[in-house]
Order: sequence, then structure tokens, then C-alpha cells
Amino acid sequence: MVLDMKQRHKLKRFIRNLEKIRGRHTELVSVYIPKGYDINKIINHLMQEQGTAENIKDKTTRTHVIDSLERMIRHLRLYKQTPEHGLAVFAGDASDKEGKPNIQVWSIEPPEPINIRLYRCDQSFVLDPLKEMMDVKEVYGLLVVDRREGNIGYLKGTSIQEVLKLTSGVPGKTRAGGQCLHPDTIISMADGQYVSVVDVQEGDEVVSYNFNLKKFVTSKVKKVWTTKKDKVYSITVGDSTLNCSADHVIFLEDGTELPAEKLREGMMLIDESGAPVKITKIIVEDKVVEMVDMEVEMQNFLADGLVVHNSAQRFARLRQEAAKEFFKRIADAAQKEFLGKKELKGILLGGPGPTKEIFYESGYLNNELKEKILTIQDLSYTGEFGLRELVEKSRDVLAKEAITEEREIVEKFLAKLAKDSNMVTYGKKQVEQALELNAVDTLLISEALDEDYAEKLEEKADSLGAEVKIISLDTAQGVQLKDLGGVAAFLRYPIE
Repeated sequence: MVLDMKQRHKLKRFIRNLEKIRGRHTELVSVYIPKGYDINKIINHLMQEQGTAENIKDKTTRTHVIDSLERMIRHLRLYKQTPEHGLAVFAGDASDKEGKPNIQVWSIEPPEPINIRLYRCDQSFVLDPLKEMMDVKEVYGLLVVDRREGNIGYLKGTSIQEVLKLTSGVPGKTRAGGQCLHPDTIISMADGQYVSVVDVQEGDEVVSYNFNLKKFVTSKVKKVWTTKKDKVYSITVGDSTLNCSADHVIFLEDGTELPAEKLREGMMLIDESGAPVKITKIIVEDKVVEMVDMEVEMQNFLADGLVVHNSAQRFARLRQEAAKEFFKRIADAAQKEFLGKKELKGILLGGPGPTKEIFYESGYLNNELKEKILTIQDLSYTGEFGLRELVEKSRDVLAKEAITEEREIVEKFLAKLAKDSNMVTYGKKQVEQALELNAVDTLLISEALDEDYAEKLEEKADSLGAEVKIISLDTAQGVQLKDLGGVAAFLRYPIE
């Protein structure tokens, strides 16, 4: 069972009031009566405990326990039978003044069935069974997927919680023209010559590196073209400097492939002898330069004595491989987080662009988890904003959940305020006046409102037959209600 906001707020207030009370010794009495249990048996048990309490050595404690049990017995005799969900009863000294006891009894018919029978005297009341009822039993998993970021979270009642954020190493999309070299870049030709890249032609043969054989081989140029770039990366190794675009991919000594914008000083590249060589300096210049790109059969060549990748077509493949690896990481994390959670009602999936459909349809998710996907939403954001947007766009799925109900009723109030303001009111003074005139149809109370004051308004509304909605601060609309004074009302009729 999922508690509505009013039930949750009532239970929370009841618990908070009892948590404030502390006994001098083990003198506070807690009793839980399970559903269907004979209340007369509990009364008989408490009468026996009164006799046992006569043996307590400390006079004050003995008196408080006996008096508390007496008050509780009288209270229980008001019930003809145990309520439908059982009953939780508490009794003890609520006074904060030494020597002036104030023995009181409190009881609550809980919103969920009580399944335990308990009697205990302690320095504090036993409240854990009631607190457990406030835990949201049904939750939704949230999964936001993008090539650059993945977010895993939960929707619990009205609360959206991010539990994990993953980032990828997927390079950004290449711009028009692909990855390029400065026109003065020297290319090592297969016949032993060194030619500027701007002079290389289709069909020429260049030196390429065979990573399987660990040696240099001949490779034919398939295509050459030029394009403009607005940023130049100058990468210095030894006495040589390679000038290229940010997205030009270069090999590290272990065969790892990185675009120039990801390189750092101290990294080791591969030189024209196949040996590692250290990057000593990287300079980035913002200027427009016409650059040259080319594609070769072996997909790499020597540029200014370094082994580099050829065209952006290869870079696109690198991005695809990195994306696949990242999707696998997201799926593994989601399965670890969501699988086996019985309270999980379903999973909401979303993300910008077509990424989330690719993720869903390409077999990354465990079948059991895939079957829990309730909806797939197109989002503008990732991160915390993405999680909130995902919930917002899944209203049809969450139609019965408290977060949607809260948002919709506050939005309805704001719409009325803008178009039909004489049928709503807000602010303490105005709402109190409306209650006095019995003009309130539905009362909205912010969870941020003072508890005693909120309880006073709620009791007044209940006595007049008005509906009461407790609004949390977990939504933007809930914060708006707080900013309006924390209380508002739909009216039965206009008032002056």
C-alpha cells in the first residue's frame, strides 16, 4: 500500500510528537495490537502488568507506570473491537517539570495493518513499526542515457533521488571535414621521400604501421581533401612538432587511440622507428586554418614522424566502439542497482536524441530488467534535470503516484488564480477567513507550514467537510505553494 500525502503527514506528526517525550526510567508504555486480535485480551494483559509494576523499586517510576497502564486500559475500553488495521497505543508522563506528572495516552489507527503484538516499558516509546509504514513500498527506477552521461535514480513517493552518475570517454562528434593536418605536415612516403600533406595525391603510397606484425608497411592513399578548422593543436615530441585539428587521432605507445584534444604532456606516442617518444609540449591556438585530410588503406600513416590515424571515418568507428562500451557499463550498473528489488514497480527510461532507443533495442539490458521498462521518453537534459524531466514526461505512467497528484492540484490552483481568482484564495489570513465562512472546498497545506498551525487548519477543514491535501516540497509546484504562504484553498463560492 502507498500512503497518500495526508496519511503520511498525519503519521509523521504523530511520531514526532511522541519522539519528544523521554522517561526518567523505563516508564513509557508502548502497546501494538495486531489486526483481528481480541482487544479484551490486551486489556486483561495490561491489568496483569499493573500487578507486576507494584514490584518496581523506584517509587516515582512505579507510580508513573501504574498510572499510565490505568489510563491506557480506560482508553482501550472505549473500543468495542480492534480497528480494521489494528491499534497502536502509548501512555506516559508528558510533563517536562520534575514532580508535576502529566500522564497522557495517545493512540492511532494506522494506515497499514499492524502485524505484531507488542507490550514494552522503556525510556522512549517504541515507534519503529510506525516509521516503517512511512517507508515507500513501491518505487520506480529512473534511467537516463546519453553517449556522454548516464544517470540512475529512484522515484520514491514524491522524492526523486539520483544514486549513480556515469560519464563516458566517448569523443565528441567530428565537425565537417573530419580530422585534419596542417598543410605543411610532412608525410613519409613508401619510396623514402618526405612530402607535404598538401602535395599527396590519391593513389600515392605512404608508410603505415602494422600493429599485428609490429613493423612499418606500404599503404595506398584512397582519398585526399581539404577543409577549414578554427583551432590548431601543436604537439611537440623531441625536435618535431605536429600541427593538427582537435579531433585528429594519434596513437599512444600501447596502441591506445586518442584525439589531439585529449592528449597531455608526458604521454608517450609512437615515432617513425616504432619506438615510444614523449610529448614535451602542447599549444592550442584559436585561428582559422585550411587543413588537409586523407584516407589510406591501412588506416594510419606517419605525419611529422608520428603514427597517426587517417580520416574521420575511422574516428567515427572509435566513437561507436566507445559508445558500446559505455552502454555496457550503464547496463551493468542498472542491473546491479535494480535487479532483485521486489518493491520496484517499473523503470522509466529516457535520454536526448535516439540514444535511449539504441540502448534499449541493442540487447544491453538483461531481459528481466528490459521487461520492467514502462516508458521511453525523449529528453532535453541528462543529470538531475534529466531525472526530473523524465518523471515530468511520464505522467501517464505515474498518474496514480503522489508526486503527479501534488503537481496537478497545485497547477490547477495556479490556473484558477490566473483566470478565475474569486474561486481560490491563499495566505494564512485569507484562508482562515474562508474556513470561518465554510467556503473552503479543498485546503492545500504545505509540509513547510508550522505543524501546530497546520494541524489546527486541518482539524477545522475536516470538521467542515472540506478535503485536505498536504503538499510536499519535492516538486517545483510544492515550492511555489510554500512561497504563497504555505496554505491555499479552492472555494465553494466567491467571498469578499
